[in-house]
Amino acid sequence: MSRSEPHSLRMIELGVNIDHVATLREARKGLNPDVIAAAKVCEAAGAQQITVHLRADRRHIQDHDVEELHQVLQARLNLEMGVTPEIIDIAHRLKPHTVCLVPENRQEVTTEGGLDVAGQRTALFDVTAGMHAHGIHVSMFIDPDPHQVEASAAVGADYVEFHTGAYANAKGQAALAHELDRLHQCALLVGETPMRCNAGHGLTVRNLWPVALLPGLNEVNIGHDIIARAIFIGLDRAVKEIQDVLFEAAKFRAGA
Repeated sequence: MSRSEPHSLRMIELGVNIDHVATLREARKGLNPDVIAAAKVCEAAGAQQITVHLRADRRHIQDHDVEELHQVLQARLNLEMGVTPEIIDIAHRLKPHTVCLVPENRQEVTTEGGLDVAGQRTALFDVTAGMHAHGIHVSMFIDPDPHQVEASAAVGADYVEFHTGAYANAKGQAALAHELDRLHQCALLVGETPMRCNAGHGLTVRNLWPVALLPGLNEVNIGHDIIARAIFIGLDRAVKEIQDVLFEAAKFRAGA
């Protein structure tokens, strides 16, 4: 079947996280590989969004990367960020399409869990309102927990992005089914709010399909698997094979 989309088919969008292109560049503190060039390849391959995490310790993405991406991208720019005054000020100045608020721990290798929105309602309400005042959409990176979904809606988030790490790391069919059920039930809860439902963390071309079938799923953000596979098959192809899974999932959901 052609990749042309029937008018009734609602595609799941793809955000490609290019942090680890910068990780490789920073290993030598040089210019290669070129983060901007990588983003443009992903964009040309069909990614609707480029995601970068500007960490407080600047371990991979640097300020100039975010500034250049904001200037050159045709796709949306999604800035993952900890809730700190420095990074909030940068977001307000650059005005990416979306910020995704995440917990951040300098000792972690990667983001290890979802943001505790329920425990920080007042502060996150203010941060969200400030982003909205600058024309920026706000996503909360949360574990699939009903209390966190409710709290995200209460603080005015536009999206929630489910942390799918527990699903990706589940061992055995029972654990896998349990994690998928958590995601499914919380996706249904999001559907009862004005928010939209995204997912990311640990997703790969091999485990994406069940997540892509979540009710109302709007977008996935995938980084490590795409960049790792790009070493062997090329970045363009690594993006397109994820797009193929999302296209088939959209057809399946539509009954096409």
